[in-house]
Amino acid sequence: MACFERVSPALKEILLKLYHAEKPVEIDHHLYEFGCVEYHVQSSAADPQNNYLSISTPLLSQGALLSCGLSSYTTQMVKQVCSDAVEIVEPAKEGYQLTLKLNLAKIPRGKDSYKVITQISSVQAVILCSQLKEMLRNVNSQDTSQGMNKPIKLVYHPREPFYVIRQPQKITAVFPMRFKEHSDVIIATAFFQELMDVGSSEKWAKAPPCTWSPIPPPELRGEPLEDLSTNGGFVSFDISSRHVEGKKLDKTVWSLLNFYAYVKKHVKGTRGFIQRRMQKRLESLVEVLNKNPKHKIDNQRALQFSFLAIEKLTVLHFDFCFSSPALQTVLHKEKLEENEDVRKFKAHAECRYVGKLVGLSKPKNFKRRCRDLTRKIMQIHFRIKIHGFRRFHRRWLTIPKFSSPLRYTKLE
Repeated sequence: MACFERVSPALKEILLKLYHAEKPVEIDHHLYEFGCVEYHVQSSAADPQNNYLSISTPLLSQGALLSCGLSSYTTQMVKQVCSDAVEIVEPAKEGYQLTLKLNLAKIPRGKDSYKVITQISSVQAVILCSQLKEMLRNVNSQDTSQGMNKPIKLVYHPREPFYVIRQPQKITAVFPMRFKEHSDVIIATAFFQELMDVGSSEKWAKAPPCTWSPIPPPELRGEPLEDLSTNGGFVSFDISSRHVEGKKLDKTVWSLLNFYAYVKKHVKGTRGFIQRRMQKRLESLVEVLNKNPKHKIDNQRALQFSFLAIEKLTVLHFDFCFSSPALQTVLHKEKLEENEDVRKFKAHAECRYVGKLVGLSKPKNFKRRCRDLTRKIMQIHFRIKIHGFRRFHRRWLTIPKFSSPLRYTKLE
């Protein structure tokens, strides 16, 4: 899937090294990046001016139909990166979708050289965006040959497909959201609801309208059931012609391609935030344990009490963490509940042994001790078997029963 940065930092570093080298450098280097992206950089000392850059990246596919290669529009977009210093080699190197011949001598000197090399390092992002750009440019097209209102399943990553539906005067992008953990579903759902609330405000009126629904939207009716089985619902964006005018087209495409990555980053960051707060809660409860050494507190019971409080606060965070209207109220309520938990814990530590002392009466305490002694005697095992010992044990080692004067005695 797409990344937040268009430029490959590792590729940019290698190209700058080649450009600033005082003498020819021999390089045959493979780079691997997230999303099954591979770069192959070749430079020969015999021909230092001509360097070769091969790129392998997942291409846009429509459902089960895999894209067989780069389209003419994609090739044209690549040529616009730097027409003087970049030349497309045909056919491309085996195993790669694109091979570029770089003439470093034609790159202008000075500050412009850094800008050109940065553009060359972002070729993979150009390939990734070009196919979706071509589709979004035809928002107002009246051509119905591609099918109006028919969902087109687009796949960059097998686990992260999304749909594009052409409608009159707009294009709708639908993202099925799937998560492994239930806590991730809660965080993402709160985030989607907040995204809808913010998008409907006047401040963000120019942004593409966003909607979230736990069930598939009507536009996806008839799609395979396995594609519509999600636990995080469906997020939809309505893209009109004003969202794809001029430079807005590039920003809109990049935002759509990075939506899955952005949601994952948000969920991961929120989980880390909650874990840090829960760790502080646990440390505050452990401090109460350490400050009361004179009370013989059962450590296992105390830790269970601590973890129950932590679990309760965790659920509170997961349910309301990113609901901005109630965020300050929830945090204040959480602080009050934390203080209440600490107070209850102190009271529990002080009165627990008092309850132990007065909880049992003397007759019950004596009977319990006799029962424990009998159990221990019954558990004795001898290596040498003594004939008649069981009868002796049953007759003489049995605890007598005591009758209470308050009870009736059965007459024979």
